Amino acid sequence: MVATQISAQQAIMPLWPKEIPNQKETDEKEVSAFNNDGIIWITDVQVPTIEVYLPNKRIATGQAVVIFPGGGYSGLAYDWEGTDIAKALNAKGIAGIVVKYRLPWSNSITKDKNVVPLQDAQRAIRMVRKNAEDWGIAPNKIGVMGFSAGGHLASTLGTHYNEKVYPRQDEADDLSARPDFLALVYPVITLGEVSTHTGSRKSLVGENPTQAQIDYLSNEKHVNKDTPPTFLIHAADDGAVPVENSILFFRALQEYGIPSALHVYPHGGHGFSLALHDSVLRGWINVFFDWVEHLD
Repeated sequence: MVATQISAQQAIMPLWPKEIPNQKETDEKEVSAFNNDGIIWITDVQVPTIEVYLPNKRIATGQAVVIFPGGGYSGLAYDWEGTDIAKALNAKGIAGIVVKYRLPWSNSITKDKNVVPLQDAQRAIRMVRKNAEDWGIAPNKIGVMGFSAGGHLASTLGTHYNEKVYPRQDEADDLSARPDFLALVYPVITLGEVSTHTGSRKSLVGENPTQAQIDYLSNEKHVNKDTPPTFLIHAADDGAVPVENSILFFRALQEYGIPSALHVYPHGGHGFSLALHDSVLRGWINVFFDWVEHLD
């Protein structure tokens, strides 16, 4: 642990100091390679980690964002929706922590496959809280940001943070897993038939899930008065994850009076990340910065 506590930009730390829950030894190997779009695509995650990017101390705000890249729960767009985002956050004084989380249908997963991403997500935010002082982070200013299926995971953490989904390993697990805010970017929210992303649903709960499994991970059904403040971004023409996902979550937040913002852009499709080549859409990250700066 000491070797990874560096004062500048990057450190990589394993999530689990002891036994990785729901994990067995197999001959499966993690694969990291560039896909056809030039994105680092990671599959078959064997050792989940956090990759920590800290801003220059002179501009640090004390805020941190734990980032969940998307990939339909079958892979991770690790730079496109992960490390690139962390670097953009650093430029505004916000720490960015990218989570390389396990994917449910890896052969190395033993049981309870649909809860494996949540196990890693809970552990990740607890690790950030444990190291907050060393990293110049305020423990009450730690949010999460997720893209697509990573948005589903972020919203799952935001609505299931209190559930005990793995056995305690150390003092980090005594800390809260509740995010202080959520930022959901073209997120999968529901596993219901009308608006679901079929790839994420199949990866997470299989071909023939029970209604109970669908309801448990349809996160609009689990919003309550303690759900964190939430920022949502979506494109109206998203053909992979319909905008209704964000609308469902926003309506549930409004029902409980949760501070929330929903921004729907007319064009952009799916998977636009920072949208640097779109003169309109690329402004979303600045809208987020303004929103998070003014959180109570």
